Amino acid sequence: MIMNSNFNKIASLMLCFFCMGFVDLVGIASNYVKADLNLTDAQANIFPSLVFFWFLIFSVPTGMLMNRIGRKNMVKLSLYVTFIALLIPIASNSFAAMLIAFSLLGIGNTLMQTSLNPLVANVISGDKLASSLTFGQFIKAIASFLAPYIAMWGATHAIPSLGLEWRILFPIYMTISIVAVIILEFTRITETTPTKQATSISSTFKLLTNKGILMCFIGIVCHVGIDVGINTTAPKILIERVDMTLAEASFATSLYFIFRTIGCLSGSFILRHISERSFLIASVVFMIISMGILAISQSQNLLYVAIALIGLGNSNVFPICFSQALLTKNSQQNEISGLMIMGLFGGTIFPLVMGFASDAIGQIGAVIVMSIGVLYLLFFSQKMSKQHE
Repeated sequence: MIMNSNFNKIASLMLCFFCMGFVDLVGIASNYVKADLNLTDAQANIFPSLVFFWFLIFSVPTGMLMNRIGRKNMVKLSLYVTFIALLIPIASNSFAAMLIAFSLLGIGNTLMQTSLNPLVANVISGDKLASSLTFGQFIKAIASFLAPYIAMWGATHAIPSLGLEWRILFPIYMTISIVAVIILEFTRITETTPTKQATSISSTFKLLTNKGILMCFIGIVCHVGIDVGINTTAPKILIERVDMTLAEASFATSLYFIFRTIGCLSGSFILRHISERSFLIASVVFMIISMGILAISQSQNLLYVAIALIGLGNSNVFPICFSQALLTKNSQQNEISGLMIMGLFGGTIFPLVMGFASDAIGQIGAVIVMSIGVLYLLFFSQKMSKQHE
Protein backbone atom coordinates (compact mmCIF):
# COMPACT_ATOMS: atom_id res chain seq x y z
CA MET A 1 0.00 0.00 0.00
CA ILE A 2 1.46 3.32 -1.10
CA MET A 3 1.60 5.93 1.68
CA ASN A 4 0.67 9.40 0.45
CA SER A 5 -0.09 11.51 3.53
CA ASN A 6 2.45 14.12 4.57
CA PHE A 7 2.69 12.59 8.04
CA ASN A 8 3.60 9.18 6.60
CA LYS A 9 6.17 10.75 4.29
CA ILE A 10 7.79 12.67 7.15
CA ALA A 11 7.77 9.60 9.42
CA SER A 12 9.48 7.56 6.69
CA LEU A 13 12.17 10.19 6.23
CA MET A 14 12.73 10.56 9.98
CA LEU A 15 13.37 6.81 10.20
CA CYS A 16 16.03 7.33 7.52
CA PHE A 17 17.58 10.04 9.69
CA PHE A 18 17.73 7.47 12.49
CA CYS A 19 19.63 5.16 10.13
CA MET A 20 21.97 8.05 9.30
CA GLY A 21 23.04 7.99 12.95
CA PHE A 22 24.35 4.42 12.62
CA VAL A 23 27.67 5.84 11.38
CA ASP A 24 28.41 7.13 14.88
CA LEU A 25 28.63 3.60 16.27
CA VAL A 26 32.15 3.52 14.87
CA GLY A 27 33.48 5.41 17.90
CA ILE A 28 32.52 2.87 20.54
CA ALA A 29 32.92 -0.05 18.12
CA SER A 30 36.56 0.84 17.49
CA ASN A 31 37.23 0.60 21.22
CA TYR A 32 35.71 -2.87 21.43
CA VAL A 33 37.55 -4.01 18.28
CA LYS A 34 40.78 -2.73 19.81
CA ALA A 35 40.18 -4.86 22.91
CA ASP A 36 39.09 -7.92 20.93
CA LEU A 37 42.05 -7.87 18.54
CA ASN A 38 44.71 -6.36 20.86
CA LEU A 39 45.29 -3.36 18.60
CA THR A 40 47.24 -0.15 19.28
CA ASP A 41 45.43 3.19 19.34
CA ALA A 42 46.81 4.01 15.90
CA GLN A 43 45.50 0.73 14.50
CA ALA A 44 42.09 1.06 16.16
CA ASN A 45 41.66 4.62 14.94
CA ILE A 46 41.90 3.40 11.35
CA PHE A 47 38.25 2.37 11.64
CA PRO A 48 36.69 5.83 12.25
CA SER A 49 39.16 7.25 9.75
CA LEU A 50 37.96 4.80 7.09
CA VAL A 51 34.33 5.72 7.68
CA PHE A 52 34.89 9.41 7.02
CA PHE A 53 37.46 9.01 4.26
CA TRP A 54 34.66 8.19 1.80
CA PHE A 55 33.07 11.62 2.19
CA LEU A 56 36.09 13.00 0.35
CA ILE A 57 35.74 10.48 -2.49
CA PHE A 58 32.01 10.06 -3.02
CA SER A 59 30.18 13.28 -2.06
CA VAL A 60 30.46 15.10 -5.40
CA PRO A 61 29.94 11.96 -7.58
CA THR A 62 26.87 11.16 -5.46
CA GLY A 63 25.39 14.55 -6.26
CA MET A 64 25.97 13.98 -9.95
CA LEU A 65 24.45 10.47 -9.86
CA MET A 66 21.49 11.75 -7.87
CA ASN A 67 20.55 14.01 -10.78
CA ARG A 68 20.15 10.86 -12.88
CA ILE A 69 18.48 8.34 -10.55
CA GLY A 70 16.63 10.67 -8.15
CA ARG A 71 16.92 11.49 -4.48
CA LYS A 72 14.63 8.76 -3.16
CA ASN A 73 16.48 6.06 -5.10
CA MET A 74 19.78 7.39 -3.77
CA VAL A 75 18.51 7.20 -0.17
CA LYS A 76 17.33 3.63 -0.83
CA LEU A 77 20.74 2.75 -2.26
CA SER A 78 22.39 4.18 0.85
CA LEU A 79 20.21 1.95 3.05
CA TYR A 80 21.14 -1.13 1.02
CA VAL A 81 24.85 -0.36 1.43
CA THR A 82 24.32 0.28 5.15
CA PHE A 83 22.53 -3.06 5.48
CA ILE A 84 25.50 -4.92 3.95
CA ALA A 85 27.92 -2.99 6.17
CA LEU A 86 26.03 -4.05 9.31
CA LEU A 87 25.74 -7.66 8.13
CA ILE A 88 29.50 -8.29 7.83
CA PRO A 89 30.46 -7.95 11.55
CA ILE A 90 27.74 -10.45 12.46
CA ALA A 91 29.55 -13.11 10.43
CA SER A 92 33.12 -12.18 11.38
CA ASN A 93 35.00 -9.89 13.76
CA SER A 94 38.37 -10.20 12.01
CA PHE A 95 40.43 -7.13 11.26
CA ALA A 96 39.80 -7.46 7.50
CA ALA A 97 36.04 -7.92 7.98
CA MET A 98 35.83 -4.84 10.17
CA LEU A 99 37.80 -2.78 7.65
CA ILE A 100 35.34 -3.74 4.91
CA ALA A 101 32.31 -3.18 7.16
CA PHE A 102 33.34 0.30 8.28
CA SER A 103 34.30 1.27 4.72
CA LEU A 104 30.82 0.31 3.49
CA LEU A 105 29.25 2.09 6.46
CA GLY A 106 31.09 5.26 5.45
CA ILE A 107 30.09 4.93 1.80
CA GLY A 108 26.44 4.33 2.72
CA ASN A 109 26.45 7.35 5.03
CA THR A 110 28.00 9.53 2.33
CA LEU A 111 25.18 8.60 -0.04
CA MET A 112 22.60 9.29 2.66
CA GLN A 113 24.06 12.60 3.86
CA THR A 114 24.12 13.89 0.29
CA SER A 115 20.60 12.80 -0.67
CA LEU A 116 18.34 12.72 2.40
CA ASN A 117 18.25 16.44 3.20
CA PRO A 118 17.31 17.40 -0.39
CA LEU A 119 14.64 14.67 -0.34
CA VAL A 120 13.09 16.26 2.75
CA ALA A 121 12.86 19.51 0.77
CA ASN A 122 10.50 17.72 -1.66
CA VAL A 123 8.09 17.06 1.19
CA ILE A 124 8.47 20.18 3.34
CA SER A 125 9.29 23.63 2.04
CA GLY A 126 9.35 27.24 3.16
CA ASP A 127 9.93 28.26 6.76
CA LYS A 128 9.18 24.75 8.06
CA LEU A 129 12.10 23.13 6.25
CA ALA A 130 14.84 24.28 8.63
CA SER A 131 12.97 23.10 11.73
CA SER A 132 12.25 19.75 10.05
CA LEU A 133 15.93 19.22 9.23
CA THR A 134 16.84 20.15 12.81
CA PHE A 135 14.35 17.57 14.07
CA GLY A 136 15.94 15.07 11.69
CA GLN A 137 19.31 15.72 13.32
CA PHE A 138 17.67 15.13 16.69
CA ILE A 139 16.38 11.73 15.47
CA LYS A 140 19.84 10.95 14.09
CA ALA A 141 21.37 11.73 17.47
CA ILE A 142 19.09 9.18 19.18
CA ALA A 143 20.75 6.41 17.17
CA SER A 144 24.15 7.89 18.00
CA PHE A 145 23.79 7.84 21.78
CA LEU A 146 21.89 4.55 21.89
CA ALA A 147 24.77 2.71 20.21
CA PRO A 148 27.13 2.67 23.24
CA TYR A 149 24.30 1.51 25.53
CA ILE A 150 23.37 -1.35 23.20
CA ALA A 151 27.03 -2.38 22.86
CA MET A 152 27.52 -2.18 26.64
CA TRP A 153 24.37 -4.25 27.22
CA GLY A 154 25.59 -6.87 24.76
CA ALA A 155 29.04 -6.97 26.36
CA THR A 156 27.68 -7.44 29.90
CA HIS A 157 24.61 -9.57 29.12
CA ALA A 158 26.02 -11.87 26.46
CA ILE A 159 23.71 -14.43 24.86
CA PRO A 160 25.96 -17.52 24.45
CA SER A 161 23.94 -18.99 21.59
CA LEU A 162 24.54 -15.86 19.52
CA GLY A 163 28.19 -15.36 20.43
CA LEU A 164 27.99 -11.68 19.47
CA GLU A 165 28.45 -9.90 22.84
CA TRP A 166 28.90 -6.17 22.03
CA ARG A 167 28.32 -6.92 18.34
CA ILE A 168 24.60 -7.44 19.10
CA LEU A 169 24.49 -3.78 18.06
CA PHE A 170 24.87 -4.75 14.39
CA PRO A 171 21.85 -7.06 13.91
CA ILE A 172 19.64 -4.61 15.83
CA TYR A 173 20.58 -1.67 13.60
CA MET A 174 20.57 -3.89 10.51
CA THR A 175 16.95 -4.81 11.18
CA ILE A 176 15.99 -1.16 11.48
CA SER A 177 17.67 -0.40 8.14
CA ILE A 178 15.59 -3.14 6.50
CA VAL A 179 12.40 -1.66 7.94
CA ALA A 180 13.43 1.83 6.78
CA VAL A 181 14.04 0.82 3.16
CA ILE A 182 10.75 -1.14 3.00
CA ILE A 183 8.74 1.79 4.35
CA LEU A 184 10.52 4.24 2.02
CA GLU A 185 9.78 1.96 -0.94
CA PHE A 186 6.05 2.26 -0.26
CA THR A 187 6.15 6.02 0.37
CA ARG A 188 5.27 8.14 -2.66
CA ILE A 189 7.37 11.30 -2.88
CA THR A 190 7.17 13.60 -5.88
CA GLU A 191 10.63 14.92 -6.67
CA THR A 192 11.47 18.18 -8.38
CA THR A 193 13.24 17.96 -11.72
CA PRO A 194 17.01 18.42 -11.21
CA THR A 195 18.71 21.38 -12.76
CA LYS A 196 20.63 20.88 -15.97
CA GLN A 197 23.77 22.36 -14.49
CA ALA A 198 25.98 19.50 -13.34
CA THR A 199 28.39 19.73 -10.44
CA SER A 200 31.92 18.76 -11.41
CA ILE A 201 34.86 17.88 -9.23
CA SER A 202 37.03 20.58 -10.80
CA SER A 203 34.46 23.35 -10.27
CA THR A 204 33.98 22.26 -6.68
CA PHE A 205 37.67 22.33 -5.77
CA LYS A 206 38.11 25.67 -7.55
CA LEU A 207 35.84 27.21 -4.92
CA LEU A 208 38.60 26.72 -2.35
CA THR A 209 40.43 29.66 -3.91
CA ASN A 210 37.79 31.83 -2.22
CA LYS A 211 39.11 32.69 1.24
CA GLY A 212 35.70 32.67 2.92
CA ILE A 213 34.73 29.27 1.52
CA LEU A 214 38.15 27.83 2.39
CA MET A 215 37.78 28.97 6.00
CA CYS A 216 34.31 27.44 6.26
CA PHE A 217 35.58 24.20 4.72
CA ILE A 218 38.43 23.94 7.24
CA GLY A 219 35.93 24.78 9.99
CA ILE A 220 33.83 21.76 9.04
CA VAL A 221 36.96 19.58 8.84
CA CYS A 222 37.81 20.61 12.42
CA HIS A 223 34.22 20.20 13.65
CA VAL A 224 33.95 16.63 12.38
CA GLY A 225 37.48 15.80 13.53
CA ILE A 226 36.63 16.93 17.06
CA ASP A 227 33.28 15.12 16.91
CA VAL A 228 34.78 11.78 15.88
CA GLY A 229 37.84 12.37 18.05
CA ILE A 230 35.95 12.84 21.33
CA ASN A 231 33.59 10.01 20.38
CA THR A 232 36.60 7.69 20.11
CA THR A 233 38.85 9.14 22.81
CA ALA A 234 36.51 9.95 25.71
CA PRO A 235 36.22 6.30 26.86
CA LYS A 236 39.99 5.86 26.57
CA ILE A 237 40.61 8.90 28.79
CA LEU A 238 38.31 7.50 31.49
CA ILE A 239 40.01 4.10 31.26
CA GLU A 240 43.45 5.72 31.55
CA ARG A 241 42.66 8.27 34.28
CA VAL A 242 40.05 6.63 36.57
CA ASP A 243 40.66 2.94 35.86
CA MET A 244 37.23 2.22 34.37
CA THR A 245 36.40 -0.87 32.35
CA LEU A 246 35.54 -0.37 28.69
CA ALA A 247 31.88 -1.21 29.36
CA GLU A 248 31.71 1.46 32.10
CA ALA A 249 33.60 4.04 30.05
CA SER A 250 31.21 3.58 27.10
CA PHE A 251 28.81 5.90 28.90
CA ALA A 252 31.10 8.80 27.96
CA THR A 253 30.21 8.44 24.29
CA SER A 254 26.48 8.52 25.04
CA LEU A 255 26.98 11.52 27.33
CA TYR A 256 28.65 13.41 24.50
CA PHE A 257 25.81 12.66 22.07
CA ILE A 258 23.14 13.54 24.64
CA PHE A 259 24.61 17.01 25.16
CA ARG A 260 25.28 17.45 21.45
CA THR A 261 21.59 16.80 20.89
CA ILE A 262 20.61 19.27 23.60
CA GLY A 263 22.93 21.83 22.04
CA CYS A 264 21.49 21.28 18.57
CA LEU A 265 17.90 21.77 19.70
CA SER A 266 18.63 24.75 21.96
CA GLY A 267 20.81 26.33 19.27
CA SER A 268 17.94 26.36 16.79
CA PHE A 269 16.11 28.73 19.17
CA ILE A 270 19.06 30.78 20.44
CA LEU A 271 20.30 31.57 16.93
CA ARG A 272 17.02 33.41 16.26
CA HIS A 273 18.02 36.02 18.83
CA ILE A 274 21.81 36.40 18.60
CA SER A 275 24.30 36.51 15.75
CA GLU A 276 25.99 33.36 14.47
CA ARG A 277 29.38 34.90 15.26
CA SER A 278 28.53 35.54 18.93
CA PHE A 279 27.01 32.09 19.27
CA LEU A 280 30.07 30.43 17.73
CA ILE A 281 32.43 32.32 20.05
CA ALA A 282 30.43 31.13 23.08
CA SER A 283 30.49 27.58 21.72
CA VAL A 284 34.25 27.65 21.23
CA VAL A 285 34.73 28.93 24.79
CA PHE A 286 32.89 25.82 26.03
CA MET A 287 35.24 23.65 23.99
CA ILE A 288 38.37 25.46 25.24
CA ILE A 289 37.30 24.84 28.84
CA SER A 290 36.61 21.23 27.96
CA MET A 291 40.04 20.70 26.40
CA GLY A 292 41.71 22.14 29.51
CA ILE A 293 39.86 19.71 31.78
CA LEU A 294 40.48 16.72 29.50
CA ALA A 295 44.19 17.52 29.40
CA ILE A 296 44.87 17.50 33.14
CA SER A 297 41.93 16.27 35.22
CA GLN A 298 41.96 12.97 37.10
CA SER A 299 38.40 13.45 38.41
CA GLN A 300 35.65 11.31 36.91
CA ASN A 301 33.00 13.98 37.50
CA LEU A 302 35.11 16.75 35.99
CA LEU A 303 35.84 14.59 32.94
CA TYR A 304 32.10 14.05 32.52
CA VAL A 305 31.59 17.82 32.71
CA ALA A 306 34.25 18.30 30.02
CA ILE A 307 32.60 15.76 27.73
CA ALA A 308 29.23 17.46 28.20
CA LEU A 309 30.75 20.89 27.47
CA ILE A 310 32.33 19.78 24.22
CA GLY A 311 29.00 18.19 23.24
CA LEU A 312 27.26 21.53 23.73
CA GLY A 313 30.06 23.53 22.12
CA ASN A 314 30.48 21.40 19.00
CA SER A 315 26.78 20.84 18.32
CA ASN A 316 26.12 23.83 16.05
CA VAL A 317 29.48 24.40 14.36
CA PHE A 318 28.47 22.54 11.19
CA PRO A 319 25.27 24.53 10.41
CA ILE A 320 27.04 27.82 11.14
CA CYS A 321 29.96 27.01 8.82
CA PHE A 322 27.58 25.64 6.20
CA SER A 323 25.30 28.70 6.18
CA GLN A 324 28.27 31.08 6.09
CA ALA A 325 29.68 29.23 3.08
CA LEU A 326 26.36 29.36 1.20
CA LEU A 327 26.17 33.12 1.74
CA THR A 328 29.59 33.57 0.15
CA LYS A 329 28.43 32.78 -3.41
CA ASN A 330 24.69 32.47 -3.90
CA SER A 331 25.11 31.54 -7.56
CA GLN A 332 27.07 28.36 -6.78
CA GLN A 333 25.27 26.94 -3.76
CA ASN A 334 25.06 23.41 -5.19
CA GLU A 335 28.82 23.22 -5.64
CA ILE A 336 29.39 24.76 -2.20
CA SER A 337 27.05 22.23 -0.61
CA GLY A 338 28.99 19.36 -2.17
CA LEU A 339 32.27 20.83 -1.01
CA MET A 340 31.06 21.29 2.56
CA ILE A 341 29.95 17.64 2.70
CA MET A 342 33.42 16.68 1.49
CA GLY A 343 34.74 18.48 4.57
CA LEU A 344 33.38 15.62 6.66
CA PHE A 345 36.56 13.74 5.79
CA GLY A 346 38.00 15.57 8.79
CA GLY A 347 36.74 12.48 10.59
CA THR A 348 39.53 10.63 8.78
CA ILE A 349 42.43 12.98 9.49
CA PHE A 350 41.94 13.66 13.19
CA PRO A 351 41.58 10.07 14.51
CA LEU A 352 44.68 8.95 12.61
CA VAL A 353 46.84 11.75 14.02
CA MET A 354 45.29 11.34 17.47
CA GLY A 355 46.06 7.62 17.42
CA PHE A 356 49.76 8.21 16.79
CA ALA A 357 49.86 11.02 19.39
CA SER A 358 48.19 8.90 22.09
CA ASP A 359 50.45 5.94 21.38
CA ALA A 360 53.44 8.26 21.90
CA ILE A 361 52.45 10.22 25.04
CA GLY A 362 49.10 8.87 26.25
CA GLN A 363 45.60 10.27 25.75
CA ILE A 364 46.80 13.82 26.39
CA GLY A 365 48.32 13.55 22.91
CA ALA A 366 44.86 13.02 21.43
CA VAL A 367 43.56 16.01 23.44
CA ILE A 368 46.33 18.21 22.03
CA VAL A 369 45.35 17.28 18.47
CA MET A 370 41.68 18.11 19.14
CA SER A 371 42.77 21.38 20.77
CA ILE A 372 44.39 22.47 17.51
CA GLY A 373 40.98 22.10 15.85
CA VAL A 374 39.34 24.10 18.65
CA LEU A 375 41.90 26.90 18.29
CA TYR A 376 41.18 27.08 14.56
CA LEU A 377 37.46 27.45 15.29
CA LEU A 378 38.32 30.31 17.67
CA PHE A 379 40.27 31.97 14.86
CA PHE A 380 37.40 31.32 12.44
CA SER A 381 34.85 32.85 14.81
CA GLN A 382 36.92 36.04 15.03
CA LYS A 383 37.09 36.29 11.22
CA MET A 384 33.43 35.52 10.46
CA SER A 385 32.29 39.12 10.25
CA LYS A 386 35.11 39.87 7.76
CA GLN A 387 34.57 36.90 5.44
CA HIS A 388 32.43 38.70 2.90
CA GLU A 389 34.42 41.92 2.72
